[in-house]
Amino acid sequence: MSGAGEYQEMAESVPPVLKAITLTHVRYRRGDPLGLFLAWVSLIPVFISLGGFVSHFLFRRELQGICFAAGLLVSQFLNELIKHSVAQSRPAYCELLEACDSHGWPSSHSQYMFFFATYLSLLVLRRSPASRVMAAVTWPLAFLTMLSRVYLGYHTVAQVFAGAVVGLVFGAIWYWIVNTMLVEYFPMIEESAIGRWLYIKDTSHIPDVLKFEYDNARAARKKVATD
Repeated sequence: MSGAGEYQEMAESVPPVLKAITLTHVRYRRGDPLGLFLAWVSLIPVFISLGGFVSHFLFRRELQGICFAAGLLVSQFLNELIKHSVAQSRPAYCELLEACDSHGWPSSHSQYMFFFATYLSLLVLRRSPASRVMAAVTWPLAFLTMLSRVYLGYHTVAQVFAGAVVGLVFGAIWYWIVNTMLVEYFPMIEESAIGRWLYIKDTSHIPDVLKFEYDNARAARKKVATD
């Protein structure tokens, strides 16, 4: 028997036990433009994590942003802990979505977005108007994410609202922990050997970081031009 024939016979005798990693695998009804739009909305947490916080650490390395990202990780760990404790099933439609092997209460997407919106809003509350406008945009995105998870069949209404409440409450708690307790250690971290080596800095005391960096960049360019 040929090698190809042996492989085919072996494949037929072994039940399929493999499962793909579906980090960005979001299903929607073919030909449904709203479903397509909400499927992309459902991926916003992935874009924030990979495009936002990874690039932030690579190019900004601000302690407040690092603590923000750490809070999101703790929030997702908390979400998994609650999900496994409650063990509430997803909607029956989950069989078509290949999502029935995970629990649904509370929605991790909703929890992520409401944590993000809450922390960011509190963070920029006393900063520039432009920063406050940017934070305000996250709230419609958070509600759209809730809608997307229900519309696409991944969660019930109760599951997304539970995620939203947990994310909002924990986002406020984490902000309080960072900015009343951990912030006292920011100067020490900034001046530590690893802090200096990684260029980690704290700019939370600067009201308008964008303007501050803009003014300093212009001043540095003028200095170089006159040297």
